[in-house]
Amino acid sequence: MSIVGRCALFSMAAALAAAAPISAAMAQAQGNCEWYANLALQQQKMNLDRTCGFAGPAWSTNRSAHLNWCATVAPEVWKAQAKQRDQMLAKCPTK
Repeated sequence: MSIVGRCALFSMAAALAAAAPISAAMAQAQGNCEWYANLALQQQKMNLDRTCGFAGPAWSTNRSAHLNWCATVAPEVWKAQAKQRDQMLAKCPTK
């Protein structure tokens, strides 16, 4: 293989190696947002079942809205949102 061919091959290998951690991080972030959206829907179901009356974007039944929002914020933010919903639900009596 010529020196040019080896340089091109090395460049491609370096690019793939650099992209691998990003792809893994993106996959993990997507999985986290899937978890977050599922939890948000479960919490909203509890809100509705108990007739707590909580409303607003955090209490949406739109799974895509939860996924999209999660993808735009840091993990600390969506974790805090889920925790806040839990705390609110804990104050709403079971019927």
